Amino acid sequence: MAGHQEPHSRTARVAAGVAIGLGGLLVVASAAAAAVAVIFARAVVTPPTKRPQDVRIRAVTDTTVTLSATIDSLTPGRYGLWFSDDSGHARIGEIVSFTPSTVTRELLGVDFGELSTATRGRLGSWFYLSPEQLGHAETRVEVPTELGPAPAWIVPAEHPTDHWVIQVHGRAVRRHETLRAVPVFHDAGYTSLLISYRNDGDAPRSTDHRYALGDTEWRDVDAAMRYAVDHGAKHLVLMGWSMGGATVLQALTRSALADRVTGVVLESPVVDWVTALQFQGMINRLPSPVRWAVLQLLSRKWAGALTGQTSPIDLRRLDLVARAAELSTPILLFHSDDDGYVPSTASIALANARPDVVTFEHFTTARHVRLWNYDPDRWNGAITRWLTELP
Repeated sequence: MAGHQEPHSRTARVAAGVAIGLGGLLVVASAAAAAVAVIFARAVVTPPTKRPQDVRIRAVTDTTVTLSATIDSLTPGRYGLWFSDDSGHARIGEIVSFTPSTVTRELLGVDFGELSTATRGRLGSWFYLSPEQLGHAETRVEVPTELGPAPAWIVPAEHPTDHWVIQVHGRAVRRHETLRAVPVFHDAGYTSLLISYRNDGDAPRSTDHRYALGDTEWRDVDAAMRYAVDHGAKHLVLMGWSMGGATVLQALTRSALADRVTGVVLESPVVDWVTALQFQGMINRLPSPVRWAVLQLLSRKWAGALTGQTSPIDLRRLDLVARAAELSTPILLFHSDDDGYVPSTASIALANARPDVVTFEHFTTARHVRLWNYDPDRWNGAITRWLTELP
C-alpha cells in the first residue's frame, strides 16, 4: 500500500517546493516593486542637484553650433544651450541644416563658458539670464515669507501702475525661466515680479527640503501677492510655468488675496498631478501597481519616512480638473500635445470643462514650457489679446 502512495507523496513534496519557490519569487518581486516605487516617489519630491547632458556638441563656428539630433535639438525656435555640466550657457537660434544624426543651428551668443571646447550639453527653455538682456532695469528685492526672505526681481512698468504680474517658475529651475514673459507684460503696462520659492535653490529651504508640488509652495506666492499689494498693486495677474502652474492655482483657490487676482496665465501647467505622475510612470515603464504605489507614497503620512516628506501631499486638492466648478477667474492656458513631461490631456479637460473662463492656446509642436521659444509671435499675441479683454 505504501508503495502505491510514494509517487503521490513525491508529487506533493515537489508541488510544495514549487509553491514555496513561487512564493519567494513573489515576495522578491513585490519587494523590488516597492523599492522602485519609493525611489520614483523620492525623485518626484527631491530637488535635483544635477541635470543630464543629453546632447553631444559636434562642432562650433563663430555663427553656428552642430549638435546630435534629438527631439529637442530638431525643434524649431530659439533656446538656451547649457554645456560642460552647466558651467557655460549659449543662445541658439533656428536650424541651418541637418543630417540623419546631427543638426546645425544658429549661434546667437555665448553668455559665459568655453563653448569651443565643450563636448556635451543640454537644451533648455531659458533664453535670457537676466532682465538686463531684455533691455529693462530691474530692482532686486526680498519677499518676506514664512520661511524667511525670498529673492525676487521687480521689472517696473514704464509708467506708474497698479497692475502687477507675479511670475512663478516650474520645478527644478529658477526665476530666470520666466524672463521671457517680461516684455509682453511690460508693453501692456504691467510691473513684473519674478519670485523664488522654497527649495528652488534661491529661496529658503523647508525643513524637509522636499517639493510639495504646489501644496505648500503656494504660501510663497501668497507672500508675493501681499508684497505686491503693499507696494501699490491693486490688480494682479498670476502666471505659472509647469509646477508653477499648479502652485498658482493653489494660490488662486486658497489665498486670502485671491479677490485681487484679475487673471491667471498657465504655461505647460500641471493642473492634475495624478495625470502627470501616471504619465511620467508610463514613460519610465513602471507597471500600473508601481504607479499606484507612488501616488500612495506621496499622499500618505505614514510614507514620510520613505520619501523624506514631513507632510503628505493632498493630490485631490491639487486636481483642478475635478475642482473646475470652483474657478471664476479668467485663465489663459498654453499647452502643447508633444509636451513630453506634462501631458496636455488634463489641460484639455480643464478647457473643455470651463470654456467660459479658460482661453486655450493649443499647440502641437513646441515641447514643455517652450511655446515662447517655438513661436514667440503667437505666444506674445495671445497674451496681449487676452490682457485687453480682462475685466
